[in-house]
Amino acid sequence: MFRRRGTADDEPDDAVLDEEAGDPTSDAVVEAELPAPAAGPLAGPWDSTEPPADDVPRIDLGALLVPVSDDIELRVDVQEHTVVAATLVDGNSAMQVHAFAAPRSRGIWAEVRDEIADSLRQTGGTAEPADGPFGAELRARVPATGPDGQPLAGQMAQLQPMRFVGVDGPRWFLRGLLTGPAATDPMQARRLLDAFRGTVVVRGAEAMAPRDMLPLRLPKEALAAHEAAEPAEPARPTLEMLERGPEITETS
Repeated sequence: MFRRRGTADDEPDDAVLDEEAGDPTSDAVVEAELPAPAAGPLAGPWDSTEPPADDVPRIDLGALLVPVSDDIELRVDVQEHTVVAATLVDGNSAMQVHAFAAPRSRGIWAEVRDEIADSLRQTGGTAEPADGPFGAELRARVPATGPDGQPLAGQMAQLQPMRFVGVDGPRWFLRGLLTGPAATDPMQARRLLDAFRGTVVVRGAEAMAPRDMLPLRLPKEALAAHEAAEPAEPARPTLEMLERGPEITETS
């Protein structure tokens, strides 16, 4: 868990992958009037070659520089000792952020949006396109699942609201998934969307196939905590060692 601190081109491989950008069944959105779209294409998110001229502190996750405030917590999602996503938490609401490589010549949000909608409908959910602060987005409802990941039955089998937002950048695509009250309430979503807008994407010059996830890393705060907690002769990092850091969430 991280809060704000007081201080402050090679051509990519444009071969299209068959697999989808991330797991579309794990992300989605809702219904409600939304705030007016932000003015201008340079309102964020930002590319690292043209970062915003502000003094906002950001946590360095490698491919993502994520702004945090006193009201929002940043949790790093780890799978098999690899950072796979950043999750911003604001009370009972959350927004998971993923960054992917994209072709130089075109964006991929439109096709990814359609694929997510098709997948959600096939699994018993609903998905409708809508206009939002970042342009086209997806508002959806997905079947609730239990701790084992299986759909709940009976009265528990209600649809949970989710909301996808996405932005195509220069050779990258950034996707946000809002859950909790922020999925339906624009006021609850405002701070999370502001953080999404303030995120800086570090694409890098290396060639990557479209839809490859941009590599993330643990922030310096977590690395320092892990190193301080290591034994004198540490073995390879284990899940237990990873969990000793400041609220690093392990997902499966």
